[in-house]
Formats: sequence, C-alpha cells, structure tokens
Amino acid sequence: MRAGGMPVAQTKMTNRAEILKGNIMRDLSELRKEIDDIDKNIVELFERRMAVSEEVAEYKIQNAKPVLDRDREKKKLSALSQMASSDFNRTGLQELFLQLMSMSRKLQYKKLTEHGVLGNLPFIEIDEIKKTGVRIVYQGVEGAYSQSAVMEYFGENANMFHCETFHDAMTMIADGAADYAVLPIENSSAGIVSQNYDMLAEFENYVVGEVTIRIDHCLLGLPGANIDDIDTVYSHAQGFMQCERFLDEHRSMQTFETQNTAVAAKKVMTEGDIHHAAIASRSCSKLYGLDILAEDISLNSHNFTRFIVVTNQRVFCRDAKKISVSFEIPHESGSLYRLMSHFIYNGLNMTDIESRPVPGRPFEYRFFVDFEGNLNQSAVKNAIRGIREEALNFRILGNY
Repeated sequence: MRAGGMPVAQTKMTNRAEILKGNIMRDLSELRKEIDDIDKNIVELFERRMAVSEEVAEYKIQNAKPVLDRDREKKKLSALSQMASSDFNRTGLQELFLQLMSMSRKLQYKKLTEHGVLGNLPFIEIDEIKKTGVRIVYQGVEGAYSQSAVMEYFGENANMFHCETFHDAMTMIADGAADYAVLPIENSSAGIVSQNYDMLAEFENYVVGEVTIRIDHCLLGLPGANIDDIDTVYSHAQGFMQCERFLDEHRSMQTFETQNTAVAAKKVMTEGDIHHAAIASRSCSKLYGLDILAEDISLNSHNFTRFIVVTNQRVFCRDAKKISVSFEIPHESGSLYRLMSHFIYNGLNMTDIESRPVPGRPFEYRFFVDFEGNLNQSAVKNAIRGIREEALNFRILGNY
C-alpha cells in the first residue's frame, strides 16, 4: 500500500491510463526497463511454481497418483481466463498457463523416471539381429524390389520366400510361420506406403531394422516388342506414380495396377502379348526373359525406397538409434502441439511424422512418429512417459 490507501499496482495502472489518455508517449528505454522488471518477477514466480510442482511429483510417487488430471486443468484454465481484462488477454492467458501446466507435468515425469516409476516397457535388449538360420518373407514374386531389400539386409543366401500380399506377410510373422518380414514403408518420390503404416497399428509386430535401396524402373516388354506398339502397362500403384512423367509422354498406354512390379513383369511374360509391357526393375528383365524398352524412367533419378524389417518379438539392439511410435490424440485444440513438445523438451530429434485416418472414426487420425534415440536413454524414457500419459492408444513400434 502507498500513502492514501491505494495499492501500488493500481496506482501504476491509473498512471498508465492517464498517460495513454493524454497521448503522452514514454521513452522506449523506460518501457523496456519496466518489462525487464516484470520479467524478473515472472522468473522468480516460475521457479517457485516449479519447486511446488516437484513436491507435487513426490506426493504422486508416494501415493501412486497419475500426473495428468484433465478435469482439474480444464477448471483451472477456465477460472484463470475469467481474470483477464480483454478477449485478447484471455486467449493469451490460456496459452500461457497451458505451457506452464505442460512444463509442470514434464518435471513430474522426470521425477517419476528418476524414481524408476516408468511403467511397463516390455522390450528386451539384444546385441544384434540374427540374420542366419531365420526365415524371411516378402510380398510379391521373385525379382520384386522387396526381394532385393531382403538380400541387402540378410545377405544373398538368405532363407527367403514370398507371399501374395503385405497382410499375408504380417500374418505369417504374427503366427510364427516366418521370423521376419521385409516391407516397403516409404519412397523418396511417391511418399509413404499407407497400407503398411496401417498394418503396424493393426498387428502386434515390431520394427527391428531398416534398409534403403535404389529403385531403377524400366519399361519391360517381350523380345522383339517396340515401345511404339505398347498399349497396356502393368505395375504397382507406386511404380506408376514414380514414372508419372514417362506415362504422361506416352498417353496411348493404358495402366493396370498389380500387387507389385515383379508381378507385373511375370504377367507380361505369361500373357505373351507383344503389346503389353511392365514397369519393373532391370533384374526382372533377366529373370523373366524380357527386353528393356526404356530404362531409368523414374520421375526422379534419385529414386529410393526405405524398407522396414519386422518381427513378432519385442526386441531392440543395444546400439539402436531410431524409435518409431504411434498414437492418437484428444479432439482438442493444441493437443498435437502439446504432445510434440515432449520431444522438444527432452532434446530429441524428430525425423518424421505421418498421419493416417482411424478406421470407423471419421476425421480422426493416428500419428506415426520417428525420432532419434534408444530405449535405454533417460530423455527417451521421459518423453515416452509423457506421451503415453497424454495420448490415446500409444504404442512403441520399434527401436532399431
């Protein structure tokens, strides 16, 4: 209080109102000095708040209480926003206190991790992925790019066999008919293989490795065929997308999708129609006795596909450097941002994020995130704990 009974803060506000009313402008250095004083007070109050949050964490550890209390946070935000003097400040206060609450939770998650109250992470650490004496399944037929990926990762003499669909491959490792499946997940030109993202959520299978190979699409036809005579082209949908420019230059060619590029090449061979061709790999020309009618027809000369190695065992290598997770988010403003902040706050580098529609729930999405780290790292444990508490249907898809 000051002389006359008027509070100091109220006096400052009154003086500021008088200054504005009289159109008197204060010097910028004076304004900055006042902001510096306010910020110093904010820092002191912030540290006090975090110290209390640490005590809250200790209480919750002792009493097995969850960190996140959505109902309390909503009520508190509503009450705090009513104290604002304008709509602009009301929105700003909500954003400010959302961040304060988020930082408080992160501190509590950190304390939980330090006390070993992490929850269940049922992944077993191993020295390396076994690559001999194992059965590997891939989708398609001989000559498929997936077969090349298998040989790149497991070696030329790998015990591999093929199946008809990606779903078949995932089912086989889930049932134990194969030890590993190698599946395409992303192409540098055509983007993600959405079906395989969906199956990572559908099956209790886990990513233990990845391999990237160059895609060298060619137009393959029967011996003696001429490119000007081709009226029908077979390939996988992504093969067509990756060769869009070539097909645009040859609009007389009708396109028909097959399960993969090697299936397309085999189909041309078995049909024996000189007017039919396939977009497939150079190796398929030798395997199925076809001529290369046009080579390197990809839209992008640097065309690569990333494949994942999947198994039904929850294992990760000691030197694993990448983690894949999936989760859904509450239908609330800012919920995705708040979840992403766990990566930022723990200093983790997020390398990829994809979204896929959740079946049966229109306009709701499941997110797939890749980030750098190992399940043994405390920063990773902190982030996982926070996301798992605040997201819906959180899953660790693998550490590799």
